[in-house]
Amino acid sequence: MRRSGSALAMVGGLCLAIAGTAPALAHEHPSGITDLVTPAVVRVEATANVDITLLDHIGELVHVERSYKVPIGSGTGTVINPEGGIVTLTRVVTTERDMRIHAANKIFAEHHKVKIPADFERHRLKDDKLDHHLQECYPPKRSTATCIVDVTTEITVFPNISPADKKGFKAEIVRAGDTPDSPAVLAPVGRADGSAGLPTAPLAATVPSKEGSPVAVAGFTGRPAANLPEAVDIAHLRAGGAGEGGRQFKDPENKVDEPKKLGALIDKGLLGGPVIEDKKGEVVGLLVGGGAEARMIGIREVTKALAEANVTPGRGPIDAAFEQALTRFHTHYYGDAVPAFQRVLDLYPGHTVAAAHLKTSQAKRGTAEDQATKTAAASTDTPRGAPLWPFVAGGGLLVLAVLTTAFLLWRRRPADTDTGPETGPATGPRTAADTRPPLLDPPSLPPRQVLDDQADSTRVVSRSFPALPKLSSTAPGPVLVARDPGAQTGPGVKPADATVQQKYCTGCGMRLGTAHSFCGYCGQPTKT
Repeated sequence: MRRSGSALAMVGGLCLAIAGTAPALAHEHPSGITDLVTPAVVRVEATANVDITLLDHIGELVHVERSYKVPIGSGTGTVINPEGGIVTLTRVVTTERDMRIHAANKIFAEHHKVKIPADFERHRLKDDKLDHHLQECYPPKRSTATCIVDVTTEITVFPNISPADKKGFKAEIVRAGDTPDSPAVLAPVGRADGSAGLPTAPLAATVPSKEGSPVAVAGFTGRPAANLPEAVDIAHLRAGGAGEGGRQFKDPENKVDEPKKLGALIDKGLLGGPVIEDKKGEVVGLLVGGGAEARMIGIREVTKALAEANVTPGRGPIDAAFEQALTRFHTHYYGDAVPAFQRVLDLYPGHTVAAAHLKTSQAKRGTAEDQATKTAAASTDTPRGAPLWPFVAGGGLLVLAVLTTAFLLWRRRPADTDTGPETGPATGPRTAADTRPPLLDPPSLPPRQVLDDQADSTRVVSRSFPALPKLSSTAPGPVLVARDPGAQTGPGVKPADATVQQKYCTGCGMRLGTAHSFCGYCGQPTKT
């Protein structure tokens, strides 16, 4: 019974604890969140490494070697799986300009000291001999070519981490699109960012079709740094399908020229950046355009490009821990958010968003803004007209009643209810004969005999005898009684001969034989 009382108290405590923590677990993810995506936003820069050798045989044969780095494009990418798979626009990592022409113009201008623009156009020189050699240097390569050119593309990814990674990591093109505004898929090479991988962005299944659906755009206008965080801005989608060249943007209230606003951001570096749905914080497309125009290619084109590249989007342990921390942070449970963000930083120490939110959570933990503090204060406040002490007192009385009942049941004795003449007067002295166990029929005995604790009562003492088998207290059946070891049993023996009552010494409890006159252990006579 004592254990039952303790169990009841523990259950009550658990119920109160669950009731206190339930509001924190019941909150849904807030709307308008971009934090799920911004940790996975990266800066992508592509350059062409051009190695060129000019064969100058106008006079004495001379080999002139040069190496040039020519920018191809730059923009924003989004990490879509922990292994570092990235989606961006094809125009960010490829170009239609011929780098060989650019290198030919430069090496001729430097070696022959002539004026040739360092551009991607074919030019003519007034000197016929030099002009002939220049034209032979331009691609395509021929047997009479005067230049040997080798072009390789180098893609560098700068992740959104703190402190900033000035060198970044290299990536290669897994799949490029057919047009400059189609998605391109990249994969990292030569570097691992830890066993937990990289933060990723969730991809939506569909694009909102409603006119004026709110979205957000994110990206970098340069290489990530402490003074150059990700840029985030809001926008609204036009209704309908993708349309010609992608989905358009339009402010429902016509207060802002959103295509022009977003086009300026694209020119600064948000080309290929994610377009984020307002409610769930999922990527619904990529940003394209520039100048006074801005559009969005939808998520279906992105997922199609990933499938063709055999790259599977997915989420990792960093994302799971970060989402749990964000839920606490955006529902203002700052005290609970602190250890959650610390867990994220253990998995990915450079997580800038987690570090910023951790700092805010630490500053607001335990303050009036902390929802956990408000909940705790509300649970301790005593409402007017409904004081708490009657419930506490009632619970205490209930526990006391349970413990008292258990104690009385434990202390109950057969002598409390047996008032028959066999036990003698309640106030008179009791003899050994009065306390000797009566000879009763086995079926009338209770399943478990309760013995008296008086000093002169007869006890059944177990010493070195084998233990009796145990019966279930609920299973019906005959009551076990002691038998004489010399008694004969068998099919021809009457039951009365096989159930002789075993006797014990009233002084020491030693087993007595049927013919013993004295106890062989203490010497006390068997008859008084």
